[in-house]
Amino acid sequence: MAYEFLAGCYDEFTADVPYRRWADYLEKHFARSALPIHTVLDLACGTGSLTKELAERGYEMIGADRSEEMLAVAAEKCRGAGEIAPIFLHQSMEKLDLYGTIDACVCCLDSVNYVTRPKTLERAFQRVHTFLMPGGLFLFDINTPEKLRGLDGQVFLDESEDAYCVWRAEFSPRRRICTYGMDVFRLEPSGLWSRGEELHEEYAYEPAELEELLRQAGFSHIRQYGELKFRAPKPGEGRIFFAARKEF
Repeated sequence: MAYEFLAGCYDEFTADVPYRRWADYLEKHFARSALPIHTVLDLACGTGSLTKELAERGYEMIGADRSEEMLAVAAEKCRGAGEIAPIFLHQSMEKLDLYGTIDACVCCLDSVNYVTRPKTLERAFQRVHTFLMPGGLFLFDINTPEKLRGLDGQVFLDESEDAYCVWRAEFSPRRRICTYGMDVFRLEPSGLWSRGEELHEEYAYEPAELEELLRQAGFSHIRQYGELKFRAPKPGEGRIFFAARKEF
């Protein structure tokens, strides 16, 4: 499963992700919401960097992820963050089951692409819709099909002082899936290096396809935006944001 071995060094490899800027962008959407936003679900929260950023801004946070390893990092990272410490749940998107309602759900960093079956994603959207308050907001982003197709055949290297990752991307037009094969090397406390392999897959969803899945799940007021922008996506843009609302 993805992120079992990578969880221990994920933050090192994503140190360049501007989480504060992402949180600023999400807050601007929250401010536009007709429903005051207090309780927020960070769906596919990973190691909780965005969860912590929003918790420290005063939101009551719930983080959900299917990787126990990533959640363990998140729980430690978010200990004492905000007036109300975030709650973390070990759940996949399509089996989301909360204890109460939420005002908003965010699902960031192309996590939606990781749901590689449209029917499964439809169920995930339905679960989010179920737990949103009337008027609640759903925000997520995707890697566009153009971006995923463009990764085909490319090799990337990420490294830090005590971790090293080589990954290769292959895109299958028939399956509409971009596969990342990763070799991860991690320096352990013993001073020895350990090696792990991971396989990640992202599905190339067309924006119109996602709009239809959102409508089928009951959402309305569906809008598309450019990367961290409040304008329509431009042709060739690599990341698109979606905002949708549950009717009052």
